[in-house]
Amino acid sequence: MMWKLFDERRDHECYILDYQCHKPTDDRKLDTEYSGEIIKRTKNLGLLEYQFLLKAIVSSGIGEQTYAPRIMFSGRESCPTLEDSISEMEEFFHDSIKKLLDKSGISPSEIDVLVVNVSMFASVPSLPSRIINHYKMREDIKVFNLCGMGCSASLISVDIVKNIFKSLKNVYALVVTSESLSPNWYSGNARSMILANCLFRSGGCAILLTNKRALKHRAMFKLKCLVRTHHGARDDSYGSCIQQEDTQGNLGVHLDKFLPKAATRAFVDNLKVISPKILPIRELVRFLLVTLVKKMTSFQHPTKGGATSSPSPKSVINFKTGVDHFCLHTGGKAVIDGVGLNLGLSEYDLEPARMTLHRFGNTSASSLWYVLGYMEAKKRLKKGDTVLMISFGGGFKCNSCLWEVVRDLGDENVWKEDIAVYPPKTLTNPFLEKFGWIHQEDPSTFNLENY
Repeated sequence: MMWKLFDERRDHECYILDYQCHKPTDDRKLDTEYSGEIIKRTKNLGLLEYQFLLKAIVSSGIGEQTYAPRIMFSGRESCPTLEDSISEMEEFFHDSIKKLLDKSGISPSEIDVLVVNVSMFASVPSLPSRIINHYKMREDIKVFNLCGMGCSASLISVDIVKNIFKSLKNVYALVVTSESLSPNWYSGNARSMILANCLFRSGGCAILLTNKRALKHRAMFKLKCLVRTHHGARDDSYGSCIQQEDTQGNLGVHLDKFLPKAATRAFVDNLKVISPKILPIRELVRFLLVTLVKKMTSFQHPTKGGATSSPSPKSVINFKTGVDHFCLHTGGKAVIDGVGLNLGLSEYDLEPARMTLHRFGNTSASSLWYVLGYMEAKKRLKKGDTVLMISFGGGFKCNSCLWEVVRDLGDENVWKEDIAVYPPKTLTNPFLEKFGWIHQEDPSTFNLENY
């Protein structure tokens, strides 16, 4: 019985065989000049909104080689059609899924589980149905379609696969993660909603997973643990990132000023759960002892003037004792800086996330896999290393997981043509140089048509 329990547990493992990030064609690159043209034709914006957007994009950490949907280049972002959204998704599906299956040598008919997460677009038939129809997958395939999960949806999809692997043996699972930008351009002037127009870019990833023990030596990663934190019961967290209409009826995503606090709170609660699972006992004991000593020595004794002594700094746990690489969601420069500060990470640790944000922008739920691709392209991932993934999403959610590298990695991927020039000498984008004059304009006399 003991052997049977042990043997069955080996069939519950979750391995990544391969993954394929989407790289759109060069005619979809969004440079500084064309970004200015898009903003100029958004008629509801005034000088104050232009100044706000310029400040946001200059400090965003996003470069000039990111990608936008084709609707942006035809000037129809304010009036999208259903076909625009479907074609955007299918262009990604037909590219990345085909490349992934060809590279791994797996036939579409061998896929047992399909999980698709696209938060901001739902169609009939569903997006998974379109994939099944195009690739002629089996009629008994297990299908899951996730919507509204935001930037943390990738790890939710992996969690679904992990749980399926506990009840089904020797199966392949395909996770498809992306975001549809075509129907989600905000045409209003509310500052809390125009910010999303600056940050999000086109992208996506297809991931092939299995629990077949015979394939574990071919695998790239093995899932060690996964933790999900959801603060949807808190009203302030729930409303910090929400799709809604502004006062003029324009639909968009509202990013509340409480968002950083909501993210921090979810992040801390998530770390409390995952830390004991991924850190060595010696680090947990050290942290416990240091915390106890500081509490014992921080009793505040009244001084002659009635004042109290200042509190001692908080104890910091060293995540590098159990984690070799950190794969962070590229939600923006502030998100990367904040996570790096809380975890005590170096610039070397943050480099993959910063470079991904600069090259591809915030591609929502798929951004983690571009960051992982950067690590692989730089040949950082060696057998036995561990990778901690951390993602955030509306709701408000924070999800994290730990992967173990099964073999030395360094295969060509989406970074193939760019990795030699990264990191660049500077991450400063040219927006301020080209449009900095807008800060000197007088609101009473400003007319964009003059420029």
